[in-house]
Amino acid sequence: MSVFGDLVGQERAVIVLQKAAAAAADALAGGRGAGMTHAWLFTGPPGSGRSNAARAFAAALLCPDQGCGHCDACHQVDVGSHPDVTWVRPEGLSYSAKQTRDLVLKGAGAPTLGRWRIVLFEDADRATEAAANALLKAIEEPPPRTVWLLCAPSPDDMIITIRSRCRVVTLSTPSTEAVAHVLMTRDDVPPDTALFAARAAQGHIGRARRLALDEEVRRRREDVLSIPKSLSGVGDCITAAERLVKTSTADADAATTALNEVETTELRQVYGEGSSGKGLNKGLVRGGAGALKELETMQKSRATRIKRDSLDLALLDLVAFYRDVLAVQFGAQVELANEDRRHEVETLARNSSPVDTLRRTDAIMLCRERLAANVNPQIAVEAMTLALRDPNLV
Repeated sequence: MSVFGDLVGQERAVIVLQKAAAAAADALAGGRGAGMTHAWLFTGPPGSGRSNAARAFAAALLCPDQGCGHCDACHQVDVGSHPDVTWVRPEGLSYSAKQTRDLVLKGAGAPTLGRWRIVLFEDADRATEAAANALLKAIEEPPPRTVWLLCAPSPDDMIITIRSRCRVVTLSTPSTEAVAHVLMTRDDVPPDTALFAARAAQGHIGRARRLALDEEVRRRREDVLSIPKSLSGVGDCITAAERLVKTSTADADAATTALNEVETTELRQVYGEGSSGKGLNKGLVRGGAGALKELETMQKSRATRIKRDSLDLALLDLVAFYRDVLAVQFGAQVELANEDRRHEVETLARNSSPVDTLRRTDAIMLCRERLAANVNPQIAVEAMTLALRDPNLV
């Protein structure tokens, strides 16, 4: 199967990338290579597969057969071990100018295997302003065999000077049927469960897979969607907010604790801790202490990001719930993301007005904005739950 086979519902983007890979091969053979450029920006909503598309394109550029899917080059790109692909996955809330300058130096080298040197930058929108300016210079004056693949939710998330120098590949949200088909054929998920997960995830393939395969993920979603009907008093609002924040914190701790321990142990070993021999531990005292402190700072930033992402995902589940309520209120003939909770959706639709629903949705979106601005999560979520109980507060 071609490297593009995993891009669900992205037929138009695949055609563009396949043509570009052919043009890149033509350029290597001495041709004009019309249709290939040195900087690409992959955009699309969460779950649309931005990084998957960039990875597939990287494999197609490095594969002698333009992405056959079974050669050594394709396999190495898929598992992240190809020497000519530099992967960038920002761990914290932002990506600094120093990190970007180091990245630019790595990207400036000649390809090890003779085709292309590729820098694949996931979540490029997390680059700080100074980092974006450093990246701009590298894109403006690229080495002849270096290709930059940037990923961001939308072109507007990148500074205009960068996006104007990139060819934009826009990915769309896959249909429910396409996502369900993937779950059934690749993960052996029963049809009913696959359809439920695909609807609930609203085209986010990774989220759909977790909902289909992980009972704990389904339980957490149920907890979030039980919030609207539980807000009968002010005390209920405070309790719901506290539970939501604590759940996000627990998710972040579970995702980072084991990884933190491995990273810290490896760093200590690099500087000689735990080894025998006179003087080996001096490295930890002299240089390791600073490196350890830097690692701890990065780990705290990563934990904060994961906590924020987990909380944001819960808020998006609430947005989808009220979107379904609004659809029922207007009699729109659309698929409900929460078809499994249709009774609750229809009950709320009868007992409130479309204006109330819009105000509740605004309250959730305002909470997301506040969290992005580093407002205390407990305070931001409490304000939201109070507004969900009484939309006139918005």
